[in-house]
Amino acid sequence: MPINEVYLTLQDSQEKMELRMDFFGLQECEPGHSWGPGLRDAYILHYIHKGHGSFRYEDQTAQLGPGQGFVIFPDERIHYTADEEDPWTYSWIGFRGIYAKSLLQRGNCTPEHPIYSAASGTCFTSFYDDLIHVRHHAGGDVHSLGILYKVLGDLIRSAPAPAAYHKSPSRDSYIRKSIRFIENGYSQRMTIQDIAEAVGLDRTYLSGIFKEHFGVSLQSYLLEYRMRRAAELLRNPELSISDVAHSVGYNDAFLFSKMFKKKQGHSPRHYRQQLK
Repeated sequence: MPINEVYLTLQDSQEKMELRMDFFGLQECEPGHSWGPGLRDAYILHYIHKGHGSFRYEDQTAQLGPGQGFVIFPDERIHYTADEEDPWTYSWIGFRGIYAKSLLQRGNCTPEHPIYSAASGTCFTSFYDDLIHVRHHAGGDVHSLGILYKVLGDLIRSAPAPAAYHKSPSRDSYIRKSIRFIENGYSQRMTIQDIAEAVGLDRTYLSGIFKEHFGVSLQSYLLEYRMRRAAELLRNPELSISDVAHSVGYNDAFLFSKMFKKKQGHSPRHYRQQLK
């Protein structure tokens, strides 16, 4: 009987992370088995272990076999079909997060070019077994996230050298500097202008390349980061709401509460009560 194993893996601890894993699976397809045409709402990386099939994206069709793979991008119309004579077996891993798009781009995978070939010595052949092994262990959610990062790291390593860095290195470095500045200074009063000056770019230009990389504005990223950190601090009952507000860069506890409710759906006080 053909194998079709699917596992949901999202843990509460991953819900607000920059990158999170939602599900993974393995399927040994029957001849001619297909999915689509249709859309998915997550990033899904497939790796072909054996057999052959076709993957249709945009107006192109790729014929794929062992050692190759394809990435499904959210809201992109796709259709894939197992070969009638030699149907494929593939594993997959589904994920989301503001880092997902940029990491895939570094691996030369985009909606216009979602195909990859795995380099030798990468973890593509084993990530399914690795995820099965850790899913019920203590800290399994953390281990699974580490495996996802390793898969994406191997995707980047597998990309042809010129294509893996098709974006200007200087632009990538500005993004990294901006993130480090936020992570190191979120507890202080900080504006987008402060970040732009710290990395040496015009505010409008920096916001533009940041949104191109992550799909969210720099202002939204800063707010999201502060509110995630605030949610962590609210778990400490010894900290008052005002203490938490100051710890994430807000001198006005009322404004902090307003922004927290906007992002989390609950006031800080209500959020804390739910933790009990």
